[in-house]
Amino acid sequence: MLLCFAVRQCAVSPTGDRLYITSRNQNKLLTLARDGTLLATYTDPALDGPSGLHVTPAGQVLVCGDYSHTVLQVGWEGESKLATLAT
Repeated sequence: MLLCFAVRQCAVSPTGDRLYITSRNQNKLLTLARDGTLLATYTDPALDGPSGLHVTPAGQVLVCGDYSHTVLQVGWEGESKLATLAT
């Protein structure tokens, strides 16, 4: 069986040093450095089927869970949930 990490959405930090990528199939948010180095992997039961992704000009990372019907704010480092903004 072939497994892959299908990119659903991607967004870049305002400073351009971080790339955020969601995988709807694997329920993950990845944070990469500009050179492609993996900095963090974020998973959360409250984020099922991450699809929408946005980084605000202030650097806030917002992720929408398609199946969980949630909007989460994740820390800029991509490792922790700061808040559940909507359910």
